[in-house]
Order: sequence, then structure tokens, then C-alpha cells
Amino acid sequence: MQVSIIQDHPVFFDKEQTLQKAVELVKTHAQNGSRLIVFPESFIPGYPRGMNFGTTVGNRTDAGRRFYAEYYKNSVDIEAGDLNSLEKISKAQDVYLVIGITEKVAQNGSLYCAMVYISPKSGVLGVHRKIKPTGAERVIWAEGTGKSLVTFDTKIGRLGGLICWENYMPEARMAMYRKGVQIYIAPTADARDNWITTMKHIALEGRCFVLGCNQYFTKSMVPEKFQDQLTDQPEVMCRGGSVIVSPMGEVLAGPLFDEAGVPTAHIDLDEINQSKLDFDVNGHYARPDIFNFNVPDQPETKKE
Repeated sequence: MQVSIIQDHPVFFDKEQTLQKAVELVKTHAQNGSRLIVFPESFIPGYPRGMNFGTTVGNRTDAGRRFYAEYYKNSVDIEAGDLNSLEKISKAQDVYLVIGITEKVAQNGSLYCAMVYISPKSGVLGVHRKIKPTGAERVIWAEGTGKSLVTFDTKIGRLGGLICWENYMPEARMAMYRKGVQIYIAPTADARDNWITTMKHIALEGRCFVLGCNQYFTKSMVPEKFQDQLTDQPEVMCRGGSVIVSPMGEVLAGPLFDEAGVPTAHIDLDEINQSKLDFDVNGHYARPDIFNFNVPDQPETKKE
């Protein structure tokens, strides 16, 4: 089957316009034959690279709080139906979607860096919330729990994954491998060349297809009213680097740098079993007599 990853930018900090853009992108690439389309980390309403929300150690500003409130307003409330348009286009085009969002939850005032899995049959299948925001991300994003280490058994394969530097957490990766993930989704904001090495390593370690998806954006794409927060940022703020890797660590599409685009590849799940002749993290390379691995709150794989 054909899979695509969207290396593009949102309409920054505008939920409704970004949703409209996402719907059009889905329609275009589903009609071109893709069965799975992946969007970057916090595509809705945008990854706030370079912005400090008025915080330093021991101090917050009123201007920073106002900006947080605006970011909150444009974040995604799944329970309120904010993703209905994506569910509809998923069903209409018979395509699976995985999209990075900043999520808000009605019961509290915290935000989460999350990725949502959407099925053409069932709509929103579930949500993974980043279990450890990195660096200054901790100012704006709360931590997810083991309950969000979700996996899904679908018509196109078993889906799961982690966001950005969660992928450097060995136990979190193992939580995915133990569920038999076949298509491992890795939205990110990391545009370094070394990130591609990480994507290859995960594919080889987990014997799975890896879809690493990043944004490409420049400072001029950010609305004028936020430009005062970006005075020390270069014009190209994120180079991208989206990539698709096979279970043998071979790059099938990308990495794409320094432009918007949609790396696309055909994948064959049969290659996963072929690759396990050499290495199987859950099988003949596992040593349960030595190692004990347990994630108490991780949910069972959800069957579509």
C-alpha cells in the first residue's frame, strides 16, 4: 500500500484554518492513492518553536499568559468535535490519518502534545499524549501517562508510535515493540541530520516500518503579531527531514530538507516477517529469563 507524510506548515495558531488546510491535503493525497497519511508534531495549531511564553526561571509575564490563553483557545478539543472534519474526509476518502495536535481537555487547563489516530471506519481510534515534553516544552505541555501508550490493529496494519524525543526513551520504544507495532509513527520537531539515524535505528530495532514526519517552516510564515517573539530566530526555523524507513533500515522516501513536500512510498507488511529471520525483538532475540518488562497502565491493542 501507499503511505504519505506531510512535510508542511500549519496556518500558525489558527485551528480552523489549519483544519481546512489539513482536509485539502488529505483529499489530494488520498486521491493520489495513499491509504495512510501522517502529519507532523503539533500541526494543529502549530509547534511554537522559538517562543518562551514570557517565562524565565522564577518568573512569568502577563503577556506570556495572554499568549498561552490564545494558544489554548486554538488547541484541539477532541470531545467537543474539533476533529469532525478530519473524520469525515477520512471516511469519504477511505484513508487512515495520524495527526499531531496540541490537545486541550475540558476538565483542566493544561495542554498536551498529542497525536491522534483516525480511521475511515471508526473515526478517532485514540490518542497518544507525549509522556515527557522536552526542555522548555514542559512550560506549556503536561505529561501523558502510560494509558496513552496506545496501539491499534487496523485493516492496514498494527499502528503505534511516539512523539519526537520520546523516541530516545528505550522503555517507551519497547512498550511499542511489545505490542507488535508494524507501522511506527514518529512525528517530530527535530530537523537535525542525526534524527534520520534515529529513525533507521528504530526500524532495525523494532523490525517495523517507520514514518518520521516533521514540519518545514520559516519565520515569515508566522503571523506578524507573534514576530516580536522570534527576533533571535533564523529565517528557516525548521528544515524538515521527513523520512520513511523499511524494517531493514533502508530509506524508502526522503529525507526531505529545506522545502515543503510529501514523501511517499509503497510498503509491504510481508517485509516485516522477512526481516525477523535476522532479528526479532519479541521473539528469538528476547530473553525473558533475564529481563522483565512491564508497563502497568498500557492499554491492550485496540482492534478496529
